[in-house]
Amino acid sequence: MFPPLLSIDALYLFATRVFGPPFWLALFFGLYLRHATPFLIYTSGLIAALTSTKYLLPLLETLQYGSPRHVDFSSEIVVITGGSRGLGRVLTELLVARGARVAVLDVVPFGEAQSVMFIATDVGDVQAVLDAQRRILGVPTTLINNAGIVNGKALLELSSAEVEQNFRVNLLSHFHTIRAFLPKMLTLPHGGTVVTVSSVLGELGAAQLSDYTAAKAGMIAMHASLRAELDAAGNDRIKTLLIKPGQLSTPLFKDVETPSSFFGPVVGPIELAKRIVERIEAGQSGVIALPLYAAYIEWMSVLPYAVQGMLRKLSGMDQAMQTFKPR
Repeated sequence: MFPPLLSIDALYLFATRVFGPPFWLALFFGLYLRHATPFLIYTSGLIAALTSTKYLLPLLETLQYGSPRHVDFSSEIVVITGGSRGLGRVLTELLVARGARVAVLDVVPFGEAQSVMFIATDVGDVQAVLDAQRRILGVPTTLINNAGIVNGKALLELSSAEVEQNFRVNLLSHFHTIRAFLPKMLTLPHGGTVVTVSSVLGELGAAQLSDYTAAKAGMIAMHASLRAELDAAGNDRIKTLLIKPGQLSTPLFKDVETPSSFFGPVVGPIELAKRIVERIEAGQSGVIALPLYAAYIEWMSVLPYAVQGMLRKLSGMDQAMQTFKPR
């Protein structure tokens, strides 16, 4: 229906580049229509007010999360789970290029690379994580919980072993690594950063992904609880980043065809990794959600169930996994 490169994200970017930010565009129309009907004036004013929140976000984030922490990648030690493939691999390479030392915890070998320490680790095993923690020289300043697996089966087709393995790797590993690395991170003068790589599916659920989406939802809730505990203890030097991407063009979902390349374009791992590294370097907390719809998906939950069901059918999201091939 749409050209392959055309998406709502591309149109939004084009509009903001050509016409300027939405706030100024709405304000311009408000002034231009000052002699028009009150409805048009009030509508444009409302749009201007709503879109102006974009420019208040930096201030609001500072009030919420505290001042940014100082980050110098040449002195950063980063731990990445699942760093041998996909998004984790790209993150590792970008961080090393910026001068950071990286420890990769994975069951898949990373290969020889300068400034990368590979530690064969089943991150779903708490003892394996503790053993890996003892092998890392220095105190990690950034923890990126990225490891993930997918079964891609209907709930009644999943075995108990598959369900347990899913939660061990996709969710419990976050508890293991945070409990292993955060205590010493709290002692650092410039603090540290904890990155939780979840998914927009943690907000939605999807057919043939009951175990995967449940784990992703658990990550989102755990991340919010961690942030609340840090704030309550006055630990604003520890920054937290929640990552909620849509479908990534990585090996994990390589056989899955995107339901709608226009409304839900596939996200490239390089694009997402750059955003993550930029936020880490800026020393900020926050949420990174790509593509565009992922940033607003929470609003879907306020819609009537009938409307939600219609949107799910129109998007084709519950049929997407039919082409998935288990590894």
